[in-house]
Amino acid sequence: MNNNGTFIIPANSKKSQLFLSYFNLQDVIVLVVGVSITLVALLVVKDAPFGIMVCLALPALISMFLVLPLPPHYHNIMTVLGNFNRYIFGIKKYYWRGWCASYGERAKRK
Repeated sequence: MNNNGTFIIPANSKKSQLFLSYFNLQDVIVLVVGVSITLVALLVVKDAPFGIMVCLALPALISMFLVLPLPPHYHNIMTVLGNFNRYIFGIKKYYWRGWCASYGERAKRK
C-alpha cells in the first residue's frame, strides 16, 4: 500500500497466473497431448528406421514449437498464428463514425 491508501500492482502480476511464468493452461494441454502421442507411438513402434522414428516424434516437436515463448510482443507462436488467422479470415469492413461523434444517450435524444 502506498501513502494514499491505494494498492500498487506489481508489473509482473500477470506472470503469477501462468505456469513457470510463461505457459497458460491451453499451452500446457497442447504440450502434454503432443508429448503423450509421441511417447505412445514410440512405445508401440519399437524397431523402425530413423525416418519413421522422426515422423513419430513430430507431434512432440510441433507442440513444442507452438508453445515456444516470444516475450517481446506475443505470448507464443500459437498466439501469433491465431492473430494471423483472425486477421486473414476476420471481418474486413470497419465502420468509422469519426472522432467527433457522440455515442451516449444525449446524442440519441437530439
